[in-house]
Amino acid sequence: MAKYDAKYDKADLERRMKGAVEALRHDLGGLRTGRANTALLDPIMVEAYGQRVPLNQVATVSAPEPRLLSVQVWDKSTVGPVEKAIRSAGLGLNPINDGTTLRLPIPDLTEERRKELAKLANQYAEKARIAIRNVRRDGMENLKADESKKAISEDERKRGETEVQKLTDDAIKAADEVATDKEKEILGR
Repeated sequence: MAKYDAKYDKADLERRMKGAVEALRHDLGGLRTGRANTALLDPIMVEAYGQRVPLNQVATVSAPEPRLLSVQVWDKSTVGPVEKAIRSAGLGLNPINDGTTLRLPIPDLTEERRKELAKLANQYAEKARIAIRNVRRDGMENLKADESKKAISEDERKRGETEVQKLTDDAIKAADEVATDKEKEILGR
């Protein structure tokens, strides 16, 4: 009889939970806080060379000043499409065209817009918490499956469940801290 391979893998659960927190950090990095951040333009897709490509494949984005982004377009023929993509991205940015460089002054945020962004940050955080809880559920199910296949004892399953719960609590705490920091940054507190 072949030995049953245990399904529970603590390192995999930890990696997946950290991945959810990192995804949250990345998502929140794209939220505008009134300061220039190159991640703000990450989601923008440009119509270039007959297809849609990410902005970072046709230009270099930098933040030369705290309230200014600079987009250095590599090919002069794509300046128009890049400018159009930035204008239509719904970020409230109006590019100033200097030939092959687009300058993007970052406008001040209104109080209403700050509250909307804070709400959006909380939605991103909730998505991350749900992802973390889904990883927790997978870990618990794997432990129960291992116990039912006699790969581990009931005590080992209970120890494993305690471990999984601690990983979950730590990951949710990290996600909450990231979201709280971003909310303070957005609201200017």
